[in-house]
Amino acid sequence: MARAWASVWPTVKRCITGGLIGLFVADRYASLASVHGASMHPTFDPNPAEFALVEKLCLGRYDFSRGDVVVFRSLTDHRDLVVKRLIALPGDWIQVPEKQEIRQIPEGHCWVEGDNATVSWDSRGYGPVPLGLMQGRVTHIVWPPNRFSRVDRKMPEGRIMPRQ
Repeated sequence: MARAWASVWPTVKRCITGGLIGLFVADRYASLASVHGASMHPTFDPNPAEFALVEKLCLGRYDFSRGDVVVFRSLTDHRDLVVKRLIALPGDWIQVPEKQEIRQIPEGHCWVEGDNATVSWDSRGYGPVPLGLMQGRVTHIVWPPNRFSRVDRKMPEGRIMPRQ
């Protein structure tokens, strides 16, 4: 029995070490997120679901830029992750066409919208999102392989008045 354990132990040790390193990297630096649904079409194709690389170094100082695609915890169920485009940062003024109003984004919050406005449930419906719910910034589509590409920043025209 001891001999069998001695031959298995190095493999078990490597698996445990690899798992701990993987958890550390996923928690601090990068992870993958599944993107499904049509709210971010055409950036992401809803069929089949795609996987995106999520960079987490931006979380240290909430270093986000207007136009980034971000991942955050759902406002209604914190177990779920949501993928949207960050449109406005704290202090910015944003025109909300659906409501014919101009709003200022409060400190500690941001404004997010889906690229496919007709089907997206986003800040236009639930308001600004607390920065504390942010989980990272999407940098690349990594699956399926034929869709591997960088995710670019883009902004809607003429709706944002940045903080001075």
